[in-house]
Order: sequence, then C-alpha cells, then structure tokens
Amino acid sequence: MRIILAPDKFRGSLSARKAARAMAEGVRLALPDAELIRLPLADGGEGTACVLTRATGGSWHAVDVQDPLGRTIEAGFGLAGDGKTAFIDMASASGLILLAPDERNPLNTSTYGTGQLISRAMETGVKHIVLGIGGSATTDAGVGMAAALGWQLLDEYDAELPPVGGSLNRLARLVPPTNSPVDDVWFSVACDVLNPLYGPEGAAYVYGPQKGATPAQVEQLDAGLQQFAQVIREQFGYELGNVPGAGAAGGLGAGCLFFLQAGLRPGSELVLDTIGFDQHLIGTDLILTGEGKLDSQTAQGKLLHGLTSRAGDVPVVAICGSVDLSPEAIDDLGLRAAFSIQTQPQSIDVALQTAYDDLRTATFNVCRLFSK
Repeated sequence: MRIILAPDKFRGSLSARKAARAMAEGVRLALPDAELIRLPLADGGEGTACVLTRATGGSWHAVDVQDPLGRTIEAGFGLAGDGKTAFIDMASASGLILLAPDERNPLNTSTYGTGQLISRAMETGVKHIVLGIGGSATTDAGVGMAAALGWQLLDEYDAELPPVGGSLNRLARLVPPTNSPVDDVWFSVACDVLNPLYGPEGAAYVYGPQKGATPAQVEQLDAGLQQFAQVIREQFGYELGNVPGAGAAGGLGAGCLFFLQAGLRPGSELVLDTIGFDQHLIGTDLILTGEGKLDSQTAQGKLLHGLTSRAGDVPVVAICGSVDLSPEAIDDLGLRAAFSIQTQPQSIDVALQTAYDDLRTATFNVCRLFSK
C-alpha cells in the first residue's frame, strides 16, 4: 500500500515536518509494509520556506535582518538544491509573531527586513525567488521592502520618509534605485487572499485591527494606501488599487506587484507544484493530511481544497487537533473522513504538549482500518 503523508503544521505544537514524522510512526505500527511518501505542506504563511527548502533538497541560510520595529533579529532563507531558487517567508522578518501584543501598531511597522532577506538571497545568484507573505505585522504596502532594495520615499518637500505604514499618507514621490537589483530575478508570491489595496475590503479595514490598529489608525492607514496607489498611478502609470490580492499582507501584495514585478499565486497551488505533488500521486492508495484545527476557516482556505482537487479518486483523510465541521462541510472539502486526535477532555496547554503522541496514535487507529 502506498500512502502520501501531507500534513500542514499544527500551530503551536508541531511543524508540518514533525506532524509527518508522527503520522509515519503511526502508519508503521498498523501497516509495516506500507510505502510512505512524506510531503509536508504549507499555505504560503509561516513555515512555507522551510517546507519548500526540504522538498527540493536545499539548504538553509541564516542572516541578521530588522524585525518589524527595526530591531536586529536572526531570520533566514532557503536555497533549493540546484541553487537556482530561493524560498522566503516574510513572516520570519516582518511577521506579527515577532511582536508582543503591546508592540503591535501598523503605523510604526515595516517590511524592511523582508527586503533585506530578498537582497541577501539575490547575492547567491538565484534566478527565482518564492516569497510567502502570510502573517504580516505591517500595513506599509511594501515600501519597507522597497527601501531595503534601494528605493527612496520622499514627501512634498523632497525630505526622505521612514519606510513605515504611518508615512504613506505623506508620500509624494518614489525614487527608484539606479540599478535595480531585482531586474534579473523572477518572483513568485504565495498569496491566498483577494482583497483590494484599500477601501472597506482593503488591507487596513480588514486586517489592520488584528495588527493592533485602532479605528482612527485604520482610517489613517487606508488613506495612506490610497495615497500610495495615487503616487504609483501618477508617477509610473501603474494601477494597483483594485487588483485582487493587492491588499494581502498589509498591501505587500501591491508592493510585490510593483516593486518586484511579481506574479501572485495561490499559496497551495504554488506549494503543491514546487514539491511535485502530482508526480507522487501515481500509484498512491491513500493520502493522510491534517492540521491543528479543522473548522470554517479551513473550509474557506485553499490548501485542503487544492489537495483534494488534485487527489482525484485517491481518498484523502484528515487527522487534526480538533474537528469543528459538519459532515456536509467535510464532504464539501473533498475529504473521505476527518478525525480528531483528542481522546479525552484536556486543556489546550496539555493538548499542545501531547500532540505528537496523540497524532501518532490517531494515525495508527485510522490505518488499522486498512490492515488485513
């Protein structure tokens, strides 16, 4: 029997790689002779770069960059085994996870560290960069990233502005670098949202509050994003405002479109293509997937939809930390079945600590159904 193990991370407890290992141990107990293919997954957010680096036989490169508030931290990027592609998570340099709750204020945060990661990756000579933009702490439309790549932000008096979200409503002109370092690199951006740059469904109003913005700051940020789009339109003739996905990651989607000339792709599609998922399907009898919580948010996402749509006739079973979906919703996702790894009432803290063993046991129980 050939089984693909394709879990996402169990947030707060298991990386996708560790989840795949726990599943493998459970399968071995039930089906010792099964052929196992481990394909840990990600959706374009935190952990995507690591998943893709390992899937391509690559190496990890740690570098010092600035966090969203300009403090020096260690982040890194992955380099594919052939040396031609680099993988970057913006969250590792500019993510909300890097800030304490009382530090969250998108007027003050910047994607500068993401630009530093891109710059360091380009120094290796890569021709393709895959950038995951989930989990941002910023609403700066990518001007921080651009500043790290040599762009200048000027106000109406030609004074240079700090590359943070709060500067956007004073932006009057952008000065590109003399020799753009990104001209010879092809960028693919994993982006799973379709929000426009500004307006009621834009970056500030939809995502600003979860990044610490007050209602007044949301209005200021939205005005800044409109000003940024106007400068781009008037100075370069490039329309960003209503492009689907431009509002992703606090407008970094728009910044990637303009500053990097990047293409935006659904994260699940990009990841599945990069790991060669379709090729591994040949001769497969069962796919086991999973994540921390299977709920309505999962149903709205694209990772499981992408997985089940590509699986064809191969049954896909989800083994998750918790399952909070109706049978109809599970069926709509294309899953054959979904199981929780929890076997008894327990606190979240305990559940996080026992997730590895619980996932191993649940996988064993599922696979016993297929043993003779």
